[in-house]
Amino acid sequence: MVLFEDQAYQPKILVIDDERRIREGCSKILKKEKCLVDVAGNGDVGLEMIAERHYDIVLTDLMMPGTGGMEVVSKVRERSPDTVVIVITGFATLEHSIEAMKNGAFDFIPKPFTPDQLRVVVSKALRMTRTLQDIATEKSRLKTIVNYLAGGILVTDKEKNIILYNPALLKMLGYEGNALNDKPLSDLTTDERLHTIINGILDLKEGEFRTLSAEIDPQGGEAASPSSQLFLRAQAVPFQSGSGEILGSVTIIDDITHLKLMDQMKSDFVSMVSHEIRSPLTTVLSQIKILLDGLAGELAAKQADILSRMSMKINGLVELSNELLDLSRIEAGLIVQDRKELQLVDILGELVQFFQPRAKEKNISLRLKKTNLPVISADPKNMEEVFSNLITNALIYTPEGGEITVTGEVKGDFVVINVTDNGYGIPTDEVTRIFERFYRSKTEKTRNIIGTGLGLPIVKSIVEAHNGTVNVKSKEGAGSTFYVRLPIKD
Repeated sequence: MVLFEDQAYQPKILVIDDERRIREGCSKILKKEKCLVDVAGNGDVGLEMIAERHYDIVLTDLMMPGTGGMEVVSKVRERSPDTVVIVITGFATLEHSIEAMKNGAFDFIPKPFTPDQLRVVVSKALRMTRTLQDIATEKSRLKTIVNYLAGGILVTDKEKNIILYNPALLKMLGYEGNALNDKPLSDLTTDERLHTIINGILDLKEGEFRTLSAEIDPQGGEAASPSSQLFLRAQAVPFQSGSGEILGSVTIIDDITHLKLMDQMKSDFVSMVSHEIRSPLTTVLSQIKILLDGLAGELAAKQADILSRMSMKINGLVELSNELLDLSRIEAGLIVQDRKELQLVDILGELVQFFQPRAKEKNISLRLKKTNLPVISADPKNMEEVFSNLITNALIYTPEGGEITVTGEVKGDFVVINVTDNGYGIPTDEVTRIFERFYRSKTEKTRNIIGTGLGLPIVKSIVEAHNGTVNVKSKEGAGSTFYVRLPIKD
């Protein structure tokens, strides 16, 4: 029989036995199979040789004077865990075999044995040692890859003990302590958001898969200066057995500081430009109004028409600068400044009354279905801006003779305000994008409508700052309904 298929592979084998004929017999048989074989006459010599050189397989007699085979097995398992040990014994009882296996022996072969019996047991051991080597190689390869990743890697078991991590993770979290293998996650970090997403992954049901993410602050808000602030994003997923059982979590942590700083620079720039533009535009508008009012002399009809068009375009720029400033305030966390107890029906009633003249110009029916709604806690100016935007959009995108209805209802712990129109509607493939900044749906009927594409993003930001949500249902040619959900005051 062939011991192994790889002819270039020469396994290193040590035979330890106090009987010379056993040592020489094993050596002769195994050398014919292209093995590199060493021999030792007792356990002490064998252990000295193992300390100096690595062996793939050790065959050791069980009963020897001095250091016996059982002690050799234990020492080999301690010093060289990837070495496979085979016990040679003339006492082939079940009791001795079980004891040898408990101590770490792979197999045993009873004396006397034939060359073929030796080949069979060594062949099995070689397959085992090659498997162990493959596992060790794969583990080393994985460790190398993980260690050189720029992002942090954190793997935990189901009990939140750390299985795998890399240097990038330790640097990001500022950890400089002892090794963390098999240590609880709390030894690495106490960040609540990181623990929360990992707990969420470990609590998943069998077969369920989900990605949970959160921004974490390893400095706990105690950065020495804004320039040294570190922003991290953690994304956790489960790893599962073949049957879908959750075995643990895998978390990837990225440094998003540069993205945050770029976003802040962009916001600061937009805020500065918008502020600087608004003042001269307002001045130009006031001067045009003086001309249109005839305070600087009579104007010809064509001159008045040109100035009116200029005024309309400049008003559009002023509106854009105002909305950009609103976005800058939102990003700076300044959008909700003055929360009060308020009744939305009052605000909605005032807005519907305010927009009635504009609705009548297009022969649009604009009405509020009054209902008893509970009090909410919100910034009145913010709420006015939200529903003013939604009603204005409905008026713009509803043709003459259309209908706009504003209704309110209670659903669970939320007040839900619906703004419904039977206007142009939104194409199905664009519905998910209308809350993006500067995005405007342009169909054949709406392409000539002027707008900034910032109104709905502002609505969304304000509502979310009040712990609410805004959604839309729409069908092209059949109108739209915007749903604003805001929490009821406790």
